[in-house]
Amino acid sequence: MMVAVRTRIVHIPEPIPLGWTLRPADVIDAWPADRPICALVSGSPAHESRWSIIAAPVAASDDGPGAHADPLAPLGGAAGDAAPMDPDAPPFHGGWIGWLGYELGRLIEPAAAAADGRHPVNDRGWPAMRLLRCPGAYVHDALSGRWWITGDGSALPAIDPARVAVVDRGAFIAGALRSASGREVYERSVADVIGRIGAGDVFQVNLSHRLSCEFAGSPRTLFGRLLEATGAWRAALIEDMAPGRAVLSVSPELFFDFDARSRRVVTRPIKGTRPGNADPRELIESEKDAAELVMIVDLMRNDIGRVCEPGSVRVDEARTIERHGGVGALADAGVLHGVATVSGRVREGLTAADIVRAAFPAGSITGAPKIKAMQIIEELEPTARGPYCGSVGFVSDCGRSVFNVAIRTGAIAGESESGLYDGVRGALDYPVGAGIVADSDPAMEWRETLAKAAAFSRIVEAAAAPARAGV
Repeated sequence: MMVAVRTRIVHIPEPIPLGWTLRPADVIDAWPADRPICALVSGSPAHESRWSIIAAPVAASDDGPGAHADPLAPLGGAAGDAAPMDPDAPPFHGGWIGWLGYELGRLIEPAAAAADGRHPVNDRGWPAMRLLRCPGAYVHDALSGRWWITGDGSALPAIDPARVAVVDRGAFIAGALRSASGREVYERSVADVIGRIGAGDVFQVNLSHRLSCEFAGSPRTLFGRLLEATGAWRAALIEDMAPGRAVLSVSPELFFDFDARSRRVVTRPIKGTRPGNADPRELIESEKDAAELVMIVDLMRNDIGRVCEPGSVRVDEARTIERHGGVGALADAGVLHGVATVSGRVREGLTAADIVRAAFPAGSITGAPKIKAMQIIEELEPTARGPYCGSVGFVSDCGRSVFNVAIRTGAIAGESESGLYDGVRGALDYPVGAGIVADSDPAMEWRETLAKAAAFSRIVEAAAAPARAGV
């Protein structure tokens, strides 16, 4: 249900420029071990993903006397008195940073529940969503290399650029990765979906399984290695208020970017992936990948059309091939993606909360028709996705909201005996999935899911090797 609200106007302090020459990863390394961090990091100077935001959360949306009866309330209603419509101005001036779990979709759209009442087991105890209040932030522009303090800088820990080079990054160790469902169960589920496609019940279903291992050490160091390996355009590290839980996303995909002042919303769905050293023509000429992207573009047009002015939704770019990650000599580390751009003008009085209600979870990680695909996912996947395939991002007090699609996203559920954020022990999950269509082959889809975890697997296995050797 979309409800028009009156936007509240808040005062936005002027950004304070900094003379730093640091990378966002340097600031994360230097972050105090006794303070949680919310970091949204661009691994690319591409205009679409130029901003990195690093903040210190002070409260959660569901904590204390100010808790919201509506969990999506923090996503709506703010627009700053100096809100920047200038694309070269920092987009975050204090606000909320956090993640929306995939299972939030079932709460937004109860019809997405499995017809027989079954649903995946939430054995990690993840809430449906987690938004953290961040009064200020360090903001970096990858295009210009400049840094600012935005919002309330008094909420931020001091970072000494002179000491960054001598910071001792925490270590971590990890156990062997295993699939929660296993190959046999996953391939049987893929065959089940293919049968339903043949019966005309659904066109496509994105089916996932969870890779897991034991973890001990610093989530920040793991995130740094993932970011270095992937160069993700829309990466994120979200630590909870109490040490022990963290979400680590190295996603390339934009769910939506919304500016409350202009009321423009943009989404950039991805379908089709090839290794960075592949010939781009292979992806360009793939009819299967092109058809899947067309299907998801139509779905996203329909979803954002529910909150946009009639006639304003348009496909700005039907399909382009983008390189994400490694370039030049490091091209093998990158990937090629097929990407589309869809935009619209949101109706007066509606907010980011209404966009989430209309379009979450993103169509690229559910399937089509969306509700039927979600019902099948509920029925066939044994464990809850949690933050994976949800969304990670921010809503700023200036009226800007940006969220990714949380693919290539891991999550740590554990505790810290020391009370520090670099001494976590618990379960590390990294779910992976594939889009199942009529001509899918179960064995090939299984292999595709493992290929999507290749960078993660290499990093975890490297950390596991010393542990197995007794180091």
